[in-house]
Amino acid sequence: MWPNISAAPFLLTGFPGLEAAHHWISIPFFAVYISVLLGNGTLLYLIKDDHSLHEPMYYFLAMLAGTDLMVTLTTMPTVMGVLWMNHRQMSHGACFLQAYFIHSLSIVESGVLLAMAYDRFIAIRTPLRYNSILTNSRVMKVGLGVLMRGFLSLVPPIVPLYWFPYCHSHVLSHAFCLHQDVMKLACADITFNRVYPVILVALTFFLDALIILFSYILILKTVMGIASGEERAKALNTCVSHISCVLVFYITVIGLTFIHRFGKHAPRVIHITMSYVYFLFPPFMNPIIYSIKTKQIQRNIICLFSMHRRT
Repeated sequence: MWPNISAAPFLLTGFPGLEAAHHWISIPFFAVYISVLLGNGTLLYLIKDDHSLHEPMYYFLAMLAGTDLMVTLTTMPTVMGVLWMNHRQMSHGACFLQAYFIHSLSIVESGVLLAMAYDRFIAIRTPLRYNSILTNSRVMKVGLGVLMRGFLSLVPPIVPLYWFPYCHSHVLSHAFCLHQDVMKLACADITFNRVYPVILVALTFFLDALIILFSYILILKTVMGIASGEERAKALNTCVSHISCVLVFYITVIGLTFIHRFGKHAPRVIHITMSYVYFLFPPFMNPIIYSIKTKQIQRNIICLFSMHRRT
């Protein structure tokens, strides 16, 4: 049995009612996209180039930067295509593939933040055993587990999309494909596609957030037991960057959830804007947070720019 894909492509949507201003709207979007690419690309380059950054903490940071880059590269072509050239048509296969990567990478990002919390937990709770616990092979296994969880968990709801008949409107509500958007256009029983994502979110985002919170309660308990105030401040300072990234990620998740659940009467442009904030704000902020709060990263960035100036 072949997938039931109708001939009519899906139609992406920019900002309804603001089509005339799409060229102007594209300017800040393009600037943010370029900033995300440069910021996360620079982090990856520095971590690869500087052997002093070849530590578990920075390996996990590289995973975070790589995930943010992939999210950006997944959404950027269609968003800028709509805003620049009003290119709205998208084939079903390309749409489902984009939805798969978008949602998978969101779960991967949540998993990477959890792995980073585990790193900080080990570093502060058992500092003398840090290198023996977080060996390179264990970091690789954690990273592989995070990737597999993200990419395998999205297969069940995405695969049925290929077999659904689409006899409703083919107009999507964003300039990229989301699972919840596509499934509503199907003329089929979508009960599984409605229920599965709710369970998945509970077992990933919600559970990850709880474990991160619990790990920081234990970290705080350990730090408060340190006699020296200076040592306490130093220990907590190593967590500030990660805590900031966690807050940026989960606040945008909560904001998007609240808008969808309780903002039904809010203008449609608010819903659309919040979706863009969810996909663009964490990748934009993460490199800035680590550049400001992590001295080794900050020092390497200064060295990198001073070398360019000399040449």
